[in-house]
Amino acid sequence: MSVVFSHPTGNANVRAAAQGLADAALLNKFHTTIAVFPGGLLDRLGAFSPLSEFRRRRFNSSLHQHTTAWPWFEAGRLLASRTSFNKLTKHEQGIFSIDAVYRNLDKRVGDSMQYAARRGAQAVYAYEDGAVSSFRQAKELGLQCFYDLPTGYWRAARRLLTGEKERWPAWASTMTGLNDSDEKLAAKDEELSLASRIFVASTFVANTLKEYPGVLPPIDIIPYGFPLVGEKREYSTKREGQKLKLLFVGKLSQQKGIADLFTAINALSNWVELTLVGHKGSNDCSALDAELAKHRWYPTLPHDSVLQLMRAHDVLLFPSLFDGFGLVMTEAMSQGTPVITTDRSAGPDLITNGQNGWLIEAGSPSAIQQAIEHLLTHPTSVTKAGDEAWDKARNRPWKLYSEELASAVRRHLNR
Repeated sequence: MSVVFSHPTGNANVRAAAQGLADAALLNKFHTTIAVFPGGLLDRLGAFSPLSEFRRRRFNSSLHQHTTAWPWFEAGRLLASRTSFNKLTKHEQGIFSIDAVYRNLDKRVGDSMQYAARRGAQAVYAYEDGAVSSFRQAKELGLQCFYDLPTGYWRAARRLLTGEKERWPAWASTMTGLNDSDEKLAAKDEELSLASRIFVASTFVANTLKEYPGVLPPIDIIPYGFPLVGEKREYSTKREGQKLKLLFVGKLSQQKGIADLFTAINALSNWVELTLVGHKGSNDCSALDAELAKHRWYPTLPHDSVLQLMRAHDVLLFPSLFDGFGLVMTEAMSQGTPVITTDRSAGPDLITNGQNGWLIEAGSPSAIQQAIEHLLTHPTSVTKAGDEAWDKARNRPWKLYSEELASAVRRHLNR
């Protein structure tokens, strides 16, 4: 009884899922693009700054025996993204686009399914945009298809985000998530139609699937885990005239509510200071450039530096308009930094409003402003919410997510 598991890039939730399946003796094969293991050649090369990306693809040594890597398309994408050959990574069309990377790995997994079935595989577990080929082959072999949807369903995204270009026309160029072709959207729907079971990490994503026009299989909601917490944070008492330190981490796009955020901050500029970490959603947005010039901005930082920055700020702002989860929220909470976020994320699954963070209406600058004003007039609430956020993180480490996912997979395989 085992599962073929695949994902091209292996972010935190993917690593936890793969590890959980391996620890539960459920992993038949793990397919990815670039896999780095402690002490290996790629791991040693990752110590050099130009090759540091390798260490972002590091997995536990126990996964080594299960892993098959297909690196060439992803290596080409990484190389092309550091040059001026933008056509090579053009959305959907570039030979080294992220879409091409997903499609290539999916095809490789599909081609391997017959061999995997002979070795005892009973299911394939794959993610959005990378499951069509593997699911087709699995269905022909009578295997189950476990589908992981890390973001919300595309029809819901269109409904909730299309109006943003009219509400904030100056920020329209940052809304790159609405450019998928009809062919790609049809593939997303085919993945859902082939799925035996759907796994999501938030109630928000599960609710967006209500807009799928067909019949869906059962959905499992298993929230992601939190990074390991450090020592409990000590909070400094705000002196008179000292500004509230606010932080945003993520892609600088209106999908993340960035225009709403800046509007609220501009109304409170005498009482707050804002730091931002993240790449621009567009290099052709003068409104974004003008706002970034007013604040401290880091296009990118090492992960450890981001955690330190979170610990040094009072509150993380995450006013997302459409986000399947929002890993930056769990990272901030693990540092004792409470979060202001919306119900269009995993916020309601992680946060009890006013206790370990704050939930606000999505797409509302006034809601962001009112939440910040409350903290300015009730400064001790930051300490209280930060302590509660840290406790939440301490009680749900990534290992718990790994165990819950593996337990659910085993249960469905037994059925």
